[in-house]
Amino acid sequence: MPIIRVELLEGRSVDEKAKLAKVLTDAYVELFKIDPEGIHVIIDEKPLTNWALGGVPFAERWKNR
Repeated sequence: MPIIRVELLEGRSVDEKAKLAKVLTDAYVELFKIDPEGIHVIIDEKPLTNWALGGVPFAERWKNR
C-alpha cells in the first residue's frame, strides 16, 4: 500500500488537487505495475503564515500580489 504525501501551500482548487492525485497515482501504476486502488495520496496544505523561505513567511512575500 504506497502512500504518497504532498505538502503544498494553501490555495489550490479541489480540481487541481484531484488532477495531482490522478497524475501521481497513474505514475505509480505505470512504474510499479500495481493496482491503483491500493495507492493513497495525502495532500497536506499549509497556511501561507506557516511556511517561510529565506526567513520570510509566504504570507509576507505574497501580501502585495
